[in-house]
Amino acid sequence: MTAAHQPAPRTAAPAPARTQRVGAVPAARTGRRRGPRRQPVAYLYLLPALLLYTAFVIAPWLHTLELSFYRWDGVTAGVWTGLDNYRQVLTDPKLTASLWHALGFIGFYTVLPIAAGLVLAAVIGRARQGRNFAVSRTVLFLPQIVPLVAVGVIWRWMYAQDGTVNQLLDAIGLHSWARAWLGDFTWAYVAVGLVGSWVMLGLCLVLFQAGIQKIDTSLYEAARIDGAGPVREFLSVTLPGLRAEIGVAVTVTVISALASFDVVYVTTGGGPGDTTTVPGLLIYRLAFTGGEVGTACALAVVLSLLISLVVLAIGRLTRERA
Repeated sequence: MTAAHQPAPRTAAPAPARTQRVGAVPAARTGRRRGPRRQPVAYLYLLPALLLYTAFVIAPWLHTLELSFYRWDGVTAGVWTGLDNYRQVLTDPKLTASLWHALGFIGFYTVLPIAAGLVLAAVIGRARQGRNFAVSRTVLFLPQIVPLVAVGVIWRWMYAQDGTVNQLLDAIGLHSWARAWLGDFTWAYVAVGLVGSWVMLGLCLVLFQAGIQKIDTSLYEAARIDGAGPVREFLSVTLPGLRAEIGVAVTVTVISALASFDVVYVTTGGGPGDTTTVPGLLIYRLAFTGGEVGTACALAVVLSLLISLVVLAIGRLTRERA
């Protein structure tokens, strides 16, 4: 028998395809992930903090909002006035000027400390093995641990006619610049603002130094191999690496600028005239010495809304660029 007449080998019949129910497909094969199960019991752990926050923050703010619609002297019965208090806040030159003063303090409380803190953090970061690293950080952070009332008293002495600032000016031959800084209509606002810059510098420096330590050192080595100098290294490596820390610093310092009270109250009391008056100081005066509780509450509500809007805008910008 030749090979042509040999019967073809029998092949096994193909196995029937397994049918699979749609509902039986494993989650891992479909790429779907089940979210964590929400345990209602977990919310009970947040309840104590939520109760405290409601009692000491939300409830007083709502009561302030209610009082802002009344004309009330704090003793007799209040009279409903609708939006008159808000109209007064937005049209009275003295009240609107205080809001502009608070916004202007952002330049001293935010821009100057962050700019100076970035430069100092970069310089100290390049000399990370230096002996003065811990000492400089401690000295510059010192204003943050001193009460703001004490800061105001210290700088009131330094800005006095015979204070340290004028003595230094006399020592370097600038006698004509010596003056009573906190009583000068031109320089009082700048003098108070520089106190805020001094207070906020330490906080910004510590934030930026902590951020620099998280940056991968290989990035600096690569930049140096490419021939980058200190300025290029700062702009290309350090500054992008500190984006999150800059967002935190801007948020904290802007809130401090808009809600400033202690330093202004101790150093100038809002003077000379109204050149350094801020909303926090006016709220105190209107509510406790002026008998205009409704107007003070309206100004407080406007200030809180302004701070909330600014903080939300900063958070949104930081999140979009992150």
